[in-house]
Amino acid sequence: MFHKLINACTLALFMQVSAGMFTPVMADNNPGPMPLSLQGVPIPPVPGLLDGKNPVVVDKDMAIALGKALFWDTAVGSDGYACASCHFSAGADIRTKNQLSPGGQLSTLPTTGVFQATASGSSGGPNYTMTHADFPFFQLSNPLDPGSAVIFQSDDVLGSSGTFAGVFSSALPNDFTLAGPTNSADVCSRSADPVFHVGAIGTRKVTSRNAPTVINAIFNYRNFWDGRANNVFNGSNNWGDRDPNAGIWVKAGNGTVQHQRLELINSSIASLALTPPLNDTEMSCANRTFKDIARKMLNRYALAGQKVHYEDSVLGTLSNSFGNQDPGHLQLGLGYTYHDMVVQAFNPIYWSYSKRDSFGSPATPGAVAYSQMEANFPMFFGLSIQMYIATLVSDQSPFDQSARDSNGFPTELSATALNGMKQFMASSCSECHIGATFTGATVAANAQLVKSHPEGFGSISNIIRTSSSVVNRIQSNAGMTLMDTGFSSNGVSPDGADIGLGGLDDFGAPLSFSKQYLQYLAGNNAGVYDAPVSAVSPCNFQVAFALNRAGPMAVTFTQADGIMPQSTSTDGCSVPAFAYQPAPAAVKAELANPNSRKTLAVVNGIFKIPGLRNIELTGPYMHNGSMSTLDQVLEFYARGGNFDTSGKNFAAVFQNSILGASPENRADIVEFLKSLTDERVRYQKAPFDHPSITITNGHAGDNVSITTASPLSADLAADQEVVINAVGANGSSTPLQAFDTALGNSQ
Repeated sequence: MFHKLINACTLALFMQVSAGMFTPVMADNNPGPMPLSLQGVPIPPVPGLLDGKNPVVVDKDMAIALGKALFWDTAVGSDGYACASCHFSAGADIRTKNQLSPGGQLSTLPTTGVFQATASGSSGGPNYTMTHADFPFFQLSNPLDPGSAVIFQSDDVLGSSGTFAGVFSSALPNDFTLAGPTNSADVCSRSADPVFHVGAIGTRKVTSRNAPTVINAIFNYRNFWDGRANNVFNGSNNWGDRDPNAGIWVKAGNGTVQHQRLELINSSIASLALTPPLNDTEMSCANRTFKDIARKMLNRYALAGQKVHYEDSVLGTLSNSFGNQDPGHLQLGLGYTYHDMVVQAFNPIYWSYSKRDSFGSPATPGAVAYSQMEANFPMFFGLSIQMYIATLVSDQSPFDQSARDSNGFPTELSATALNGMKQFMASSCSECHIGATFTGATVAANAQLVKSHPEGFGSISNIIRTSSSVVNRIQSNAGMTLMDTGFSSNGVSPDGADIGLGGLDDFGAPLSFSKQYLQYLAGNNAGVYDAPVSAVSPCNFQVAFALNRAGPMAVTFTQADGIMPQSTSTDGCSVPAFAYQPAPAAVKAELANPNSRKTLAVVNGIFKIPGLRNIELTGPYMHNGSMSTLDQVLEFYARGGNFDTSGKNFAAVFQNSILGASPENRADIVEFLKSLTDERVRYQKAPFDHPSITITNGHAGDNVSITTASPLSADLAADQEVVINAVGANGSSTPLQAFDTALGNSQ
C-alpha cells in the first residue's frame, strides 16, 4: 500500500542509483503525488463496441441489463453460484465461514494443501468460522517492529467459498417456469473433495486468493491479481491475442457464417468474466463449456428464481415486479428470456444465422447441434457484464465532492481526514496508490489523467513517471528490475507462497509483460504475446535502463555493452536521456549470464496493486485476505511488511518512521481512507442496487462435524444460506457491514 519509488528527477541521482550509492530517505518536504477526484475521469474507450459501421452492441441499455442479470443470476453456476456470490457486498466478499484455503494459488511451499491452525488456537480448515482473534495471519510480538519475535504465522488464504465441483454431465435447460426454476443445478458426478471436507463429508471449495471488489474495476488495464484477464477481449476466453484459435462466428453477406478474430481493447472485464463460470473452484463442475452454459441459460427467463425490485435502476421496467409496486410482494425475475435480451442488445450478424452446426466443437453425441447464438455466448456474456460493471463507478465520496484549495487539498474533509491525506502522501502511499483510481494498475486512465492533472503523479522533487507503457523499471530488493506497470510486491507473504505474476498462461507463455519485453529487446518477436509490449518507452521508466555514455555501469546498459536509440516514439518523453535501449546482442548476452544485473525482471510474488476506494467496506485485505482491519494494514506498512521478498521495492516498503512513530497519524490515515467511501455504495443506491440473491455462508455444523447432508448428494454438506434482499435505485436504509463487523457478528 505505502510504496515509495525512487526519486527519479535528475540524471545525477540515477547515476548514483546505478552505481549502488542510493539510500532511501523519508522526507516530510517531499510529499509525493496528490490524490485526485474520480469525477469526470472517462472510462477507457472500447473502439468497435458501440461505434463504427458494424458495432457489436446495438442497444446499450439492453446490453447493460443483460450483463446485470447474468452477473447476479445464480443459475449461471453449476450449483447455485453467480458472479455476484463472491462480489455481493461493495463488490467484494465479507463472508466469514468456510472461507479458508490452504496455501496460495501458485504456491511452491511444502505446506501447500495442508490447513494451518489459526491464531485463535482453532484447527481451522473447512467450514471454520473466522473470528477477530484469527487476524492477522502474520503476527509479531510488537507489530511495529520488524525485528521482534514472530508469535504466529499461517500460509492459509482467506478466499471465497465456491462450488462443490464434480465432473459435468449436462445442464437442465428446460427445468424452469416463468415463476422460477425448480432446479438450476447442473447434472454432475459429485463427491467429497480430497482437500475440502469435514470427516467424510465434502464442503464447498474455496478460492486461493481474496476476491477484490468489482467496483471501479472497469479502469484496470488487466484484471485478476496476476493480470491474467487480458486487456484485449477475444470473444472466447480471457487470453486475448495469446490464443491463436480464439474468435467469434459472424454471419456474412452471402448467408454463410465465418470464424473471425475479435480484438476489443480496454476490455479486461470481459476477459475476466469468462473465467469464473468455468472454474471448478469458483462456479462450475469440471469440463463444462460456455456452450453448455448457453444451452442452459438462453431459454430461461432472466433471474427466474430471484426477486427484482420494480425500482431497480437497470432492471426495474423489465421486471415482473413493475406495475405491481408493492415492496412487500416483489416478483421473481424479468419478463424476458436471455435469448430475447441477446437479440435486442447485439448486432444480428452474431446471432441470426439460422442453421445449426458444430461451430468448432461438436455437441454431446446425440444432442442437437449448436446455434450461432450458443457458439457466440461467451462474447455476449463477457461484453454485457463488462458494460454493467462499467456503470459501477464510485465517484461521489466525500473526498470527490469536497471543494479544494489552491494547492488541491479538499477543504470539506474533517481535520483528521485532511491530516490523514497529508500523511498518506508523506508516507509514500500515493506513489503506488496513485491518481484518481488510487492504483497504478489503471494504465490507460492514468496515462490520460497525467496530462491534465500532473500534480496527481508527483511534485518537482518526487515525480512518478506515468505513461501508457506497460513496463517500468524500479529498484527492488533483488536490484534494478523491470516491473509490470501497476504490479508490485509488498512482502505480505514469502516468494513461494503464491508466485502471482510469475505464472504462465494456458499456452506456456509468461503472464508478465516484463519477461516479454526482454524477448522483444533481444529480437525474439515470437516471445512477445501482447502487442503493447512492443510499444514500451524506456524514456518514461522510473530508473534508467540504458544511457548514452561510454563507460560501463553495473546495472545500466551503456555504449560499452551496445545501445541504440529507443525503437518506440519519444513523443512525451519524461527523461530524454533515458531514450535508449540495449542492442539485441547486448540483451542476448545478458540473458545468457545467470548473474546479470541488467536484465533483471522480478515477477514471482508480484500482484496487481488494488485501488483503495470504499476500502473500509472491502475487507479482508491483501491478495491472501490475511488482515481484517485497516489498523492492521497500517501496522504492516509501518514495519515494512512481513517478508523481504525479492520483488519488494527497495524504497517502497521498509520500516516507516512516519507511520511507526505516531498512532495518531495512522488513525488519521484510516479516517482519510474512509472519506473514499461513496455513500451510494454503503447504502446500495443506484447504480449499486441489485436483485435478491441467496448466498452460502458455510455449512450446517462446524469444522469438526457436519450435521446435515446436501440435497445434491449425501456425500456433501448442506449449505447454510443467507438471503440478500432485492434493492431498488433508492437503496436500503441499512448500511453495508464492513468485514470486521461481520466477524463480530459471526462469533
